[in-house]
Amino acid sequence: MRRVFGVKKDKEPPPSVQDASDRINKRGDTVEEKISKLESELAKYKEQIKRTRPGPAQEAVKARAMRVLKQKRMYEGQRDMLYNQTYNLDQVAFASEGIKDAQQTMSALKTANKELKGMMKTVKIQDIDNLQDEMMDLMDVSNEIQESLGRSYSVPDDIDEEELMGELDALEADMGMETEGDGVPSYLQPDKESDLDAELNLPSAPTGHAPGGRTNAQTEDELGLPAVPHASLRG
Repeated sequence: MRRVFGVKKDKEPPPSVQDASDRINKRGDTVEEKISKLESELAKYKEQIKRTRPGPAQEAVKARAMRVLKQKRMYEGQRDMLYNQTYNLDQVAFASEGIKDAQQTMSALKTANKELKGMMKTVKIQDIDNLQDEMMDLMDVSNEIQESLGRSYSVPDDIDEEELMGELDALEADMGMETEGDGVPSYLQPDKESDLDAELNLPSAPTGHAPGGRTNAQTEDELGLPAVPHASLRG
């Protein structure tokens, strides 16, 4: 059967946008090289036209230069056409990549949406509210326990608050009377020297005059001490 009908050949895959763009770029590079060669040849003909005198020789050089210039214009047109094709392929490739990115984004969103729905099934708002209420009750019980443990055993329960307030008002009144003078309590004010002398009842200090009109003053040395008599130093 294979000898009669032959074997079906596998079809080659169609070229991608990138393959077509690479192929066109290679053609554009080839055309660019041809244009460069024609420009060099045209520059030589221009020099020859400048050096030759007007006449048949110069006209022949101009004819060759005109032929080269026409080829150069033709290749430049082909180059521009190839560049336009490359630009269009680049636009198509950019749009294709954008569509691929959008597809990947949609696939990722669908997967995330499915996972989120699965997680939402395990979490219920009512369970969260019940948990919050239980936590509030536990906090209230904890505060009551702390208050109960913080009570003082030495304070009696039958204390009259009105009596305590009366004592506090009397204490404030006493403190106000003490601070009427200079705004400082009496126990913080300094003692007066006259009152201290009167309380101690000490005699007055001697004036320094000896009886019989003699003075009791003594000379002092360099250090401020009483000077020693010379007689005592000899003995």
